[in-house]
Amino acid sequence: MPKLLVASGIFHPEPGGPATYLRAILPALQGLGWQLRVLTYGEPGPPAYPYPVTRIARQSYPLRRLKYGLAARRELAWADLVYAQTIDLPLWRGHHSPRVIKIVGDQAWERCVRKRWIPPAMTVDEFQRHRGDLRVRWQKRSRSRQIASMDAVIVPSQYLKRMVTAWGIDVSKVHVIYNALPLPPPPALSREAMRAELGWPAQPTLIAVARLQPWKGIDHLIEAVAAMPDLRLVIVGDGPDRGRLSALAQPLGGRVHFTGQLQPEAVQRCIAAADGLALYSGYEGLSHTLLESLHLGTPALASDIGGNAEVLRHGVNGILAPHIDIEALRSGIKQLMERRDELAANCKAGLERFNFESMTSATDALLRSLLP
Repeated sequence: MPKLLVASGIFHPEPGGPATYLRAILPALQGLGWQLRVLTYGEPGPPAYPYPVTRIARQSYPLRRLKYGLAARRELAWADLVYAQTIDLPLWRGHHSPRVIKIVGDQAWERCVRKRWIPPAMTVDEFQRHRGDLRVRWQKRSRSRQIASMDAVIVPSQYLKRMVTAWGIDVSKVHVIYNALPLPPPPALSREAMRAELGWPAQPTLIAVARLQPWKGIDHLIEAVAAMPDLRLVIVGDGPDRGRLSALAQPLGGRVHFTGQLQPEAVQRCIAAADGLALYSGYEGLSHTLLESLHLGTPALASDIGGNAEVLRHGVNGILAPHIDIEALRSGIKQLMERRDELAANCKAGLERFNFESMTSATDALLRSLLP
């Protein structure tokens, strides 16, 4: 049985796309004959996995990198193949197993936003054209150099393939494998019954599910909803922007509700109970949240940016709105609510491209093609 080391920065039960992806696909790969080990940052978690998970505590930056690197040396000696979920992991050379990386965004951009080395409103697409200072240029060079050293690159959308190849990565190395999730179970209750169970009032309700980071655009949703007095906004998730967003929403009282972080089953129940979902982020590679909403029969509005247009068909199963344009966002939300039943009936349109078994099979085939 081939031995696969999965190296990540986050893992279940932490929120985030890579954690969601790995939690879903690893048992499927195991079922296809892979021996698995996971190495990640994080605090000790529940040992309820059918494969070993090693977590390196997030201590001081030099110490956690050292501990991760030492743990990686042991795992690299075991592995036939390495599947990394992000750049900047200390997977020190010394063992020459082939390496694959999944790229779901531009970590150089994210870091430059967090460090305030670029204006906070700069989008990931603007960042690609931005020269920046020495720190910004170093981040871009480091990101590209690390990815170029990999034997293969997996991206979840054509949008990201174009971005990654623009970094100078050989196009023959870059493989589009669309994200997908196992189908959620159909809701056991009607939407009205779920809303009653959740204690939601009868008024129209829009839901946003995201890690609360500045580029997720939750502030724009709050601004748009402020001028729509008949609409509630439920925000599911937590993150470093929570305090600022709570302050923005305070004048709206109960019309904006923060749930905090919820378990996946509770998130699905909230999505299914809502009239619509909004994902007005400044960047998305290919959103698990959009896929989940459509599978649950809840139409969505998304920013016309990144991989969103590869999931949503404007006016068919949802609405695409220009980013950033608050008036257009309000208009899009209004369309979403007025055409809710029509759009909901078409939620499954095009979802055959995002099939979990197809994603698993394509990933398995690519990984096996790289085995020594």
